[in-house]
Amino acid sequence: MLPTGCITTAEALAPYLNLSDKETQSLRRIISVYPLAITPYYLSLVDPSDPEDPIRKMCVPSLDESLYEGQSDTSGEADNTILEGLQHKYRQTALILSTEKCAMYCRHCFRKRLVGKSTEETKGSLDAMADYVALHDEITNVLISGGDAFLNSDSMIEAYLERFSKIGHLDFIRIGTRTPVVWPERITKNLLEILAEYAKIKPIYIITQFNHPRELSEQALGAIRALQASGLVIRNQTVLLKGVNDDPEVLGELLRRLAACAVLPYYVFQCRPVLGVKAQFQVPFSRALPIVNKARSLQNGQGKSFRYCMSHPRGKIELLDVIEGKLIARFHQAKSAEDDNRLFSASISSSQAWLDENLS
Repeated sequence: MLPTGCITTAEALAPYLNLSDKETQSLRRIISVYPLAITPYYLSLVDPSDPEDPIRKMCVPSLDESLYEGQSDTSGEADNTILEGLQHKYRQTALILSTEKCAMYCRHCFRKRLVGKSTEETKGSLDAMADYVALHDEITNVLISGGDAFLNSDSMIEAYLERFSKIGHLDFIRIGTRTPVVWPERITKNLLEILAEYAKIKPIYIITQFNHPRELSEQALGAIRALQASGLVIRNQTVLLKGVNDDPEVLGELLRRLAACAVLPYYVFQCRPVLGVKAQFQVPFSRALPIVNKARSLQNGQGKSFRYCMSHPRGKIELLDVIEGKLIARFHQAKSAEDDNRLFSASISSSQAWLDENLS
């Protein structure tokens, strides 16, 4: 029988996965550094008999997290913070970190430094953030994220939408959430009514993150259909993860099924070398590009629309190919104008999975 509430301790998780006392103690140590949260719904997707289950890898702590390899902030978010809770890295986009909370703490999270912890990086003054956006007419969209934006209360979500929908130079509002994936029960009638009301004023895009075909359950698809019926556009970002979707058939099936339910693939992201993530989930470029390109070849025209990118301190870099030991790439979005659309190559090793900041 599944639990009735979110699992947040090793002791609570142990009976559902038949963990030994030693395994439970190891998890307790990891959780003391990187918090645990798994919804009952998402736990129901895990095969408890398979230690290598891809769904399990995304929600259950691994000993690899304790290796502490990597960096806390791999994309230069601190350098782009303008106000508490607001980042402005790309000219046209303001990023709002509306909360440090998530329904589930994904083990591959690139914001492990703040998710589930009290932090000054999130929850800035809505008035101050809205005033900043209103004064910068080069900003054409805001992305309300976190944590998970749908972990805010309905009234707080409505407050964000009310303020930003009034700003004339915003073309649309984006909301980043994984709740359709990990907690579809969050998509309630009241929330849908709020979203539908403001979608009539300003287009609202919901940005989800499905990483494996098994996450596309009937419950998850029901939440997606309800959002679509309320007038929202759903786009998906997938992270390429070792042991989860680093197989062209698995990734290809995910992308095809997303497109089939009108959730067009938006990005496939290179996993970032984050502390507690790098050792477990990163896939080297030399192996990743053939996987992604093969998965792309399995799609029809709509499913091919995604870009394979890495979120680098200097911008979003589209990864194109590896030829004779060189990574071929292009700036898809750049922090500085000098990098706009710039095509470049970089010599890489067979095990390399990230680029440093010195890009020629």
